[in-house]
Amino acid sequence: MRKYYELGPFTIFDVETTGMSAVNDRIVEIAALRVDLDGTVSRYQTLVNPNCHISSRVSRVHHIVDDMVKDAPHFRQVGYEFLDFARNSTLVAHNARFDLAFLQESLSRNGLPLWQGKTMDSIVLLKKSHANLPSYSLQNLRAHFRLDDIMPDMQAHRAGADVEWTHKLFEISLTELLKVTDCE
Repeated sequence: MRKYYELGPFTIFDVETTGMSAVNDRIVEIAALRVDLDGTVSRYQTLVNPNCHISSRVSRVHHIVDDMVKDAPHFRQVGYEFLDFARNSTLVAHNARFDLAFLQESLSRNGLPLWQGKTMDSIVLLKKSHANLPSYSLQNLRAHFRLDDIMPDMQAHRAGADVEWTHKLFEISLTELLKVTDCE
């Protein structure tokens, strides 16, 4: 049976932000996990200085505060590093529209090239491989698939943890879909 990563390479990514608007808000953390065609995994993660205040309302969600990002690199540097890391792969995100909107807006704002490659949404794959689940939120899927049992001590709503969980869900869904296509 084919392995999911043989369809790659894939770069699973997640961003944490100062709010919900890609135009008005900024990225404060980005994490990525790249799976190459041979199954090799590499990781990229950094806090990002947004050049603006992170509200306490938003900090309560991801636990990133102004002091944590004051000496972090600015997005212009991070954007170059991320694009290099993800080069020639398919980007994957859980609710990709949100993360991709922030990525593209931040790249554009900093005069960097936009992402031109393929993008996949893990929610779409999970709805095909595991139809009729009550919720496809990352936190509910984490509970449904008991990811905390195999990946304990990870903090929700931090980019690194969310990427690890999304990677596992992506692997589960693609492996299930490959079973179906291999039987046809």
